[in-house]
Amino acid sequence: MEISIIALPLISSIIAGFFGKFIGDRNSEIITSFLVTISAILSLLVLYEVIVNQYQENIIIATWINSGTLDVNWSMKIDSLSAVMLVVVTLISSLVHIYSIGYMSHDPHKPRFMAYLSLFTFAMLMLVTSDNFIQLFFGWEGVGLCSYFLIGFWFKKDTANSAAIKAFVVNRVGDFGFALGIFLIFYLFGTVNYSEVFEQIPMIIDKNLIFLGMEVNAIDLICLFLFAGAMGKSAQILLHTWLPDAMEGPTPVSALIHAATMVTAGVFLIVRCSPIYEYSDLALNIITIVGMSTAFFAATVALVQTDIKKIIAYSTCSQLGYMFFAAGVGAYNVAMFHLFTHAFFKALLFLGSGSVIHAFKDEQNINNMGGVWKKLPYTYTLMIIGTLALTGFPFLSGFYSKDAIIEFAYLRGNTTGYYAATIGIFTAFITSIYSWRLMFKTFHGEYNNKNIKIEETHESPLVMLIPLVLLSVGAIFAGFIFKELFIGYGGVNNFWQDSIFFLKPLSTEHPPFWFLILTPILVILSIPISYYLFIKNKNLSELIANNNKPLYLFLLNKWYFDELYDLIFVKSSKKFGLFLWKFFDVKLIDGFGPDGISIFIKKCSLKAKKIQSGYIYQYAFIMLLAFSALLTFLIIK
Repeated sequence: MEISIIALPLISSIIAGFFGKFIGDRNSEIITSFLVTISAILSLLVLYEVIVNQYQENIIIATWINSGTLDVNWSMKIDSLSAVMLVVVTLISSLVHIYSIGYMSHDPHKPRFMAYLSLFTFAMLMLVTSDNFIQLFFGWEGVGLCSYFLIGFWFKKDTANSAAIKAFVVNRVGDFGFALGIFLIFYLFGTVNYSEVFEQIPMIIDKNLIFLGMEVNAIDLICLFLFAGAMGKSAQILLHTWLPDAMEGPTPVSALIHAATMVTAGVFLIVRCSPIYEYSDLALNIITIVGMSTAFFAATVALVQTDIKKIIAYSTCSQLGYMFFAAGVGAYNVAMFHLFTHAFFKALLFLGSGSVIHAFKDEQNINNMGGVWKKLPYTYTLMIIGTLALTGFPFLSGFYSKDAIIEFAYLRGNTTGYYAATIGIFTAFITSIYSWRLMFKTFHGEYNNKNIKIEETHESPLVMLIPLVLLSVGAIFAGFIFKELFIGYGGVNNFWQDSIFFLKPLSTEHPPFWFLILTPILVILSIPISYYLFIKNKNLSELIANNNKPLYLFLLNKWYFDELYDLIFVKSSKKFGLFLWKFFDVKLIDGFGPDGISIFIKKCSLKAKKIQSGYIYQYAFIMLLAFSALLTFLIIK
């Protein structure tokens, strides 16, 4: 049963990819959706076994590498952590597959798209079920490759190709650090298997290494290298620039990449390696700072964006920041709880935005929408549920997980924890403002689209709405149902067993009452504030933007990260490459190589050509000179 969870998406990818043109578009869609749905059902059964019977298993599928001390297997590690990820990945993926049947109905390359989705799912499943760092890296690179295929799926669009390349290159930066971390682990421990590495970590607590001329603690160095990989994959600040551009892919791709799979791989990595990170206060503090900085940065940028998908993409970036600073304060289980609930409401919002885009015939600018809540009642209602869950409205899923992160950051009791909690509360308020801005501008107010009549907008078909309904159930109830299971009393219970390691038990205290109610109050207040700013008195929001033009442009241009990277890396690299080409390639290599030799031979041939004049007396004179030279040589000899 367990192996089928991984095998079925791979089989569906092969069928759709290699035989799609023979079996037809509709059969490709049905087969891939059916097989991935079966995988999701089996994943739910595995999670049930883990919850009820504390089921754990490490299934060896095949031997992969066996050389010296390096012994690596293809395996499937089943424990609490991987069981949760299996459900998240397969469940969201199956709903995205079904949704894609309606959304991609007019696309001429449906089998290829479904094959990419299934292959992406397979790579993510390989990642989360690995029992060693090499298989983890295989899945890690697999989702990176598939994201390149999916983001650039509409390859005739230059912007899609550029976005795909950007995602691929930026992720390679983080993956370079990740690879160094794996090399260092093998160098220190002689193995890359989780269990063997984690057992030896306490033995090298005081071991130092020389890195770049500095003496660094070995565990700190391992953690920072691994975190570099997590930053790239999970789009944390400095390595986040690929994520909003990835919206060039079809909307189902956005839901799959940004809700449950690729971007959560970094969070999963940190939590899986908790037996290492618990011994590195430096790394945990850095993770907390990066996480809360990302949460704040992305939320501020989302305030002024106008592309409906990019607003939700920056929201994803911000929520990932919450997950990271939860891990940074040692609340790994809470980070996983938010990852779990986030998958439902963020997939709901992405697929809901796809329904809106479908209704507006590919329009994505929220300024060109408005006034359609009666025309799209189901999409509107479902997106309201997703928005309430995202903002942390009381008793929806986001309320339980996001507030838990802020509370555990406060209970950490150190400066970093207090700072993270403060930023978390303020970011939650901003999140609520931009989320309701999106809803009000999209569905309320006046109808602003000049290209499409409001009568032409229409509700999405059932094949697109049913996945939204199922996701809305998770967005409403997942937090309440799974709160005790994931967090439990004091943050630790039997569910996680030894899949998450706590060196220091999480605090069992409760924050002050005023602290507990502060975030929900701000979230509730943000609704009338947003309505007043973006519907009732739109001139006020425009006046605020005009009076703070530098700040507005700063946020609109995403803190100028793209421009800064273009100046520092892109333009300088192009200039350096141009210099290498013109000087080394053209002048040195070509000049003294093939071009130089050919020019020399050409010149010699032109000189020799002049000897062939056609006059007999010149030929006789040359023969005489040659004969004289030969006689002279023989006499001297």
